[in-house]
Amino acid sequence: MSPRRRDTEGTAAARAERRAGLLATAAEVFASQGYAATTIRQVADAAGILGGSLYYHFDSKEAMVDEILSTFLDEMWAAYDRVLESGLGARETLEAIVVESFRSIDRHRPAVVIYQNESRHLAASERFAYLRDSWRRFEELWTGLLERGVDEGVFRADLDLNLIYRFIRDTVWVAANWYRPGGRLSAEDIAKQYLAMVLEGIQSEPAS
Repeated sequence: MSPRRRDTEGTAAARAERRAGLLATAAEVFASQGYAATTIRQVADAAGILGGSLYYHFDSKEAMVDEILSTFLDEMWAAYDRVLESGLGARETLEAIVVESFRSIDRHRPAVVIYQNESRHLAASERFAYLRDSWRRFEELWTGLLERGVDEGVFRADLDLNLIYRFIRDTVWVAANWYRPGGRLSAEDIAKQYLAMVLEGIQSEPAS
């Protein structure tokens, strides 16, 4: 490899690392202050650079939040798809999806907070149409999974599935508001305790 190529690749890697660091900082600021209330200057100040320097990496605040949200969702759906393709039963699939949800919170906590707080407003823009697609897909995944669990006899048939879906969705994802990586319990530990509480309520009685 020529010295020039090594220099080019090294510069590209350094720029990618710097870009990722700036996005992480922006995500924290957007999550704590609110996207609409945050200015480019405030993100730059938090990153320790001049406002104009931020435009070297991103052309707008909108571009930053777009990349933050799309990266989080792409990784989450890739993890979900691996679970769905594994051929597990409904209960085991639900357990694995909840675990992957907490892993997403662990990796992308600020992005999850932004998604919860800002996506309704952002989705009004065509640039963020993928947020609407994600909501629809998420609901279809969960309601379909719960229906399959009822059909398999592992979930109760007397409960309203839409209500269960909303309960599980809100119970899991609200954890992003208090969860901190590196705490006493890992994401997997918290997922297991959530599952123990949820499944006690929705599992069907064993056939006598």
